[in-house]
Amino acid sequence: MAGDYCGGHCADILPPGENGNATLAEILLNRMFGSRPAHTDDQLGPYAALASGYPGLTGATLRNFFNDASFGVPADQVASTSNPRSDVTIVRDKATGVPHITGTTRYGTEFGAGYAAAQDRLWVMDLFRHVGRGQLSGFAGGAAANRQLEQSFWQAAPYTEAELQQQIDAIAARGGRATQALADATAYLDGINQYVKESYNGRYFPGEYDLTGHVDPITNAGSIEPFKLTDLVALASVVGALFGSGGGGELNSAQVRSAAEARYGKEAGDAVWKSLREADDPEAVQTLHDGQRFPYAPVPDTPQGAALPDPGSVVPERMVYDATGSAGVKATTAATATATAQAAPGVLPGNLLSAKHGMSNALLVSGAHTDDGHPVAVFGPQTGYFAPQLLMLEEIQGPGISARGAAFAGLSFYVQLGRGQDYAWSATSAGQDITDTYAVPLCTTDGSPVTTAADSYLWHGQCLPFDRLERRNAWSPTTADSTPAGSYTLVMYRSRYGLVTARGTVGGAPVAFTSLRSTYRHEADSIIGFQELNDPGAVHDAASFQRAAQDINYTFNWFYADSRDIAYYNSGSNPVRAPGVDAGLPLKAEPAYEWADFDPASNTARYTPPAEHPQSVNQDYYVSWNNKQADAYTAAGFGNGSVHRGNLLDDRVKALLANGGRASRVSLTQAMEGAALADLRAEDVLPDLIRVLRGGPVTDPATATALQQLEAWLADGGLRKETSAGSHTYADAAAIRVMDAWWPLLAEGVMRPGLGDQLFTALAGALQVNESPSGGQSGPGGGPVSANEAIPHKGSAFQYGWWSYLDKDLRAVLGDQVAGPLARPYCGGGDLAACRAVLLDTLKRAAAQTAAQVYPGDADCAAGDQWCADTIIQRPLGGVTDAKTTWQNRPTYQQVVQFPAHR
Repeated sequence: MAGDYCGGHCADILPPGENGNATLAEILLNRMFGSRPAHTDDQLGPYAALASGYPGLTGATLRNFFNDASFGVPADQVASTSNPRSDVTIVRDKATGVPHITGTTRYGTEFGAGYAAAQDRLWVMDLFRHVGRGQLSGFAGGAAANRQLEQSFWQAAPYTEAELQQQIDAIAARGGRATQALADATAYLDGINQYVKESYNGRYFPGEYDLTGHVDPITNAGSIEPFKLTDLVALASVVGALFGSGGGGELNSAQVRSAAEARYGKEAGDAVWKSLREADDPEAVQTLHDGQRFPYAPVPDTPQGAALPDPGSVVPERMVYDATGSAGVKATTAATATATAQAAPGVLPGNLLSAKHGMSNALLVSGAHTDDGHPVAVFGPQTGYFAPQLLMLEEIQGPGISARGAAFAGLSFYVQLGRGQDYAWSATSAGQDITDTYAVPLCTTDGSPVTTAADSYLWHGQCLPFDRLERRNAWSPTTADSTPAGSYTLVMYRSRYGLVTARGTVGGAPVAFTSLRSTYRHEADSIIGFQELNDPGAVHDAASFQRAAQDINYTFNWFYADSRDIAYYNSGSNPVRAPGVDAGLPLKAEPAYEWADFDPASNTARYTPPAEHPQSVNQDYYVSWNNKQADAYTAAGFGNGSVHRGNLLDDRVKALLANGGRASRVSLTQAMEGAALADLRAEDVLPDLIRVLRGGPVTDPATATALQQLEAWLADGGLRKETSAGSHTYADAAAIRVMDAWWPLLAEGVMRPGLGDQLFTALAGALQVNESPSGGQSGPGGGPVSANEAIPHKGSAFQYGWWSYLDKDLRAVLGDQVAGPLARPYCGGGDLAACRAVLLDTLKRAAAQTAAQVYPGDADCAAGDQWCADTIIQRPLGGVTDAKTTWQNRPTYQQVVQFPAHR
């Protein structure tokens, strides 16, 4: 097709399938007979098959595992053609049913994008506009998980309808591209609403509307509410909160610091806290590895303005009020709802937002190191697995738009991740710190004593009332959700220093702890950057790509490849902080510690200029798996140390290019997939453990057998892979079971004696001990919200855990040189023999655990079924379900690209 410079070398995949619309009849047929509408799951098989097929991958067989991502559809591959208006044509291909939208006018093009989106994702779009408003229970049912999820989103991004509209108005006032973006969004909504009207009248709308009581399946009485511009802001706030924020863990960090000081004294405790934080660890894998420095949020020796909470004083803010009926359970905060939600699942995991996320990976190699001299990229977002998927595939061609790729349902007026005419781009979540916690002094206006229950706060000497943001939700039982009737009011209090998340005392004085995020009130601003990425006139080389990425305020690592260059840019509204403050601790709510040029009315500030964001063109290669970006660009949370899942990519690409090696689309895909099956603990920590254990005889027979099994597994590559495709049994299954059982015992046995109970618990609250493929074996938790909240069957694993702590500590005990060591020894108090005894004891206890103890089973898997416990399940958002697939730690949507030519 004209305008396509990829020459058949662009491929992509997005399981389970493009079609996310099933009528009531089709849902019932799926439940009774397992049948599915066309293109519901036809990308799931190829996606899953790569796990067994990647070792023998060739250029010729690559298409067995990926779609052809060329522009257009050959005439003999056209499945259907429709014209929702005279100025737009939607062609769907036979292979995958992806919509290829071509418009002769800009309005028609975007109208067609909206129409196609509603055809494929109407129910998902409706779910998420309600999630974004904290209104899921009233729409989809009162299941505990639905309530937990809406509570977590209401806590992160509460708005009145007028405030959602203000974001639209602010964009409109910018003119230029912003004016075009709003016109595009309006046309897109017109297309959605046209399909809503037609499908309702024709009775072929998604059957979930029948099952949830919005439409009567017999009489068709009821309605599907039209979509409006503020819905898009609500949807954008969901995407931003899930994938594009960073920071906000300052209270947990402060509690680790306080516990360390209580354990070791102030000076030694602060050193321990800093070493556990690993904010700028010299051993951390980085995307920019040529020594480039991009200082941001440095950790000062003597922090200014820190407001450490008094130990034991922090209480999470109450959010649920006036509960009636089934809402009257004791779950007054999002944190305390987890156990209840697991017992009463909703349409989405209740802890979708509160559980820590690691999202997406990227591997790019410059043309100087590839088979044909043109850059290669294998990259994509890791956005979980749902049926239908949160993302959808599309191709959009029209005046000023030329792109194919993935977009979030309901925001697909532009491709968000994909390819243009002669370039491709993708992103990984960056998570740099754009969220600060302030300790805001409370006050009263009537002279009464100030307590933590006060409803006013001090701002620049004035005692001001908090804004009270309310959302009343009510639900009744439906066919889809039998939860008894109930209702409640969600309440968030807001100050000029952000949203109240907790209350407590600092130095005995009552305070509210608030969360101030730079992108709050600005979730829609990134629309300009995405527009530019879709515009062949705006993006035509690495430099113009970086300029477009600068217009995206979410925290993402952006990657680019064309026939000549690879490039990288880290986006986000990084606030300029006051000199000497530590962004990893709560701050005093005083003018001296506010962001530069901070305006609370618009939530704007001065941001670091583009030149200070990590960026690069044509480094030999780039990898990213939510790891650290560059020297001096500090990590917002804990855990970016010597062992990170980014090492799994970095080590493989290094090996690929060693001794003059050259990468190809095939070999880079193999590197990605090898990492996708690797157990990070086995690859990067088990060698340390074996060295300690083999320092003497292992006399207990069961322990000796377990150690031999672990050594054999490591020799086999430390992979979690089936014995053969479809066997549903892991090779090295016994060793994998031992490692899964051993890790939480090991972390506790090595670290708790030295840390003590208080610091151990606080650290587990800041960084979870484990993130296993099954979501189990989580180990002890801690803090007001346990960081160990896990979502089973989600694919993504090994992002958050204590891997670096054990690696650094064991190497130090063994006498190795450790850059950025922990401030104190832990394993055996630093004594090698005592450390070895801890390892032997914990390994013996792990080896004694049965499979049923390690994998206790759930609604989808029998106890003891190891393979099933790890499997990926496309979490049903609607009525149609899909088959389980073998575990892979891999992007949900993925591109494999190598452009041979350029405009």
